[in-house]
Amino acid sequence: MDSINILKGYGKVNDIDQRQPARRSILLAVAFSVGVLLTLTFGLLIGGGFMHDGSTESTASPIASEKAASLRTVCGVTLHPDSCFSSLSSLNCSMRPDPVYIFNLSLGVSLKELSNASLFMKHLKERSNDVHSNGALGDCETLLDDAQSHLNDSISAAALGPGEKVLSEMKMSNIQTLVSAAMTDQETCLDGLEELGSALLDEVRTMMQRSKEMMSNSLAIVAHMNDLYMKFQKGGMH
Repeated sequence: MDSINILKGYGKVNDIDQRQPARRSILLAVAFSVGVLLTLTFGLLIGGGFMHDGSTESTASPIASEKAASLRTVCGVTLHPDSCFSSLSSLNCSMRPDPVYIFNLSLGVSLKELSNASLFMKHLKERSNDVHSNGALGDCETLLDDAQSHLNDSISAAALGPGEKVLSEMKMSNIQTLVSAAMTDQETCLDGLEELGSALLDEVRTMMQRSKEMMSNSLAIVAHMNDLYMKFQKGGMH
C-alpha cells in the first residue's frame, strides 16, 4: 500500500512539473505581446509629435520668410543694412509688410539706443575724475536729452491719423529735420570732447556708435519712403 501511495504522489509531482513550463511560456508570450503593443503605441505617439512639429514649422516658415523679405527690402536702402535687419528682426512683435510700420519700429530702436547712450553719459560723468572733461560731459548730457526729445517728436510725427495710409510729404520732411537734429546733437557732443582733447572721447564715441547707426538707418528709410511704397506695392507686400 505504501508503495502504491508513493507512486501516486510521484505522479502528481510530475504533472505539476510538466504544467509549470507551459504556464511560463504563456506568461512570456503575454509579456512579449504587451511589450510589442506598448512599443508600437509609443512609436505612434512620438511619430505623431514629430509630424505635428513639422507641420507647425512648415506653417510658420512662410510668415518668417515674408517678415524677412519685408525687413530686407526696407533695410536695403540704409547705409547699415545688417545692423538695421538684426535690430528689427530681434524685436518681439508682429511684423506687418508696411514700410511706415517698419519705419516706426526703426525710430523706436533709435530712441532706445540713444537713451542707453544718455544713461551711459550720466554714469560716466559721475565716476569721472577728469575735471578737464566734466564741463564737456555736462554739455553732452544736455545735448543727448535734446536728441531724445527730437526723436520723441519724430515718433509722434510718424503716427498715421484716421484714414491715412501713407506719410505726407510734409510729415516726412518734418521727420527728416527732427532725426537730423538728433544726430547733430550727438555729433556736437563728440566734437566738444575732441576739442578738449578728452581722454574719454574714444569711450564715448564707441558707446554712441550704435545709436548713430540706428538714427542713420531711420533717416535713410524716411528719405526713401516713396520708393519703398512702390516696391511694396509691386511685390504685393503692401
